[in-house]
Amino acid sequence: MAPHAGHLSATQRAELRAELETQLRKLQRSMQITDEALRTVELDQTAVGRLSRMDSLQNQSLSKGLREREVVRLSQILEALRKLDEGGYGSCSECGGDIPFERLFVFPEAPECADCIS
Repeated sequence: MAPHAGHLSATQRAELRAELETQLRKLQRSMQITDEALRTVELDQTAVGRLSRMDSLQNQSLSKGLREREVVRLSQILEALRKLDEGGYGSCSECGGDIPFERLFVFPEAPECADCIS
């Protein structure tokens, strides 16, 4: 059996795992939509007017920013799931202290406690 954070009960860990898996599925669906928004913007003058092309390029730029945030969040969720499997989930990556269940319930991929957030 893998080690686990002693301050979290088995029920709490199961609840947090379910939430992380739900968030992972939602994020993966969101990333598929973002992929569609990141497709190359058509620059053919006859296909789209100049303002429409500018709007498309601006939307694509916003989608790139969204993609960057999605990649970071994906990494955090996968790391939290790994820690749940291997032990250490619920421990602050900065100070090593316990991350309270209440914080994890709201932000289950949280890598650090509230005190260590810069």
